[in-house]
Amino acid sequence: MNIFKSINMLLRKFVVILKNEDMRSILFLMVITLFVGTMGFFLIEGFSIFNSFYLSFITLTTIGFGDIHPVTTLGKIFLIIYGTFGMGVMSIFISSLVKYYIHSHESHKRHESDKHKT
Repeated sequence: MNIFKSINMLLRKFVVILKNEDMRSILFLMVITLFVGTMGFFLIEGFSIFNSFYLSFITLTTIGFGDIHPVTTLGKIFLIIYGTFGMGVMSIFISSLVKYYIHSHESHKRHESDKHKT
């Protein structure tokens, strides 16, 4: 299977997943969490919007390069709370995405198998 076919299949699965109301709700919660983190770092630390979003993203994904970090006590407290809450939201988002992807993939395989039997 070539790479373009794989990417196309992945994108089609993602569109199908987003048609599910629960997945849209979890994605919305993820976007809100990133927004809150971005605004928090922007207001507390005075980082640019992009750097605030970047720090929010690398915190939630646990990448944590360390090139940007809070320097104020309030910023560090915010990071502790945001990181704890945000990692929970990210875990729910990723596990739901994987679960739904696997379920839709298995359903597709069963459907294809049933087509070939008839």
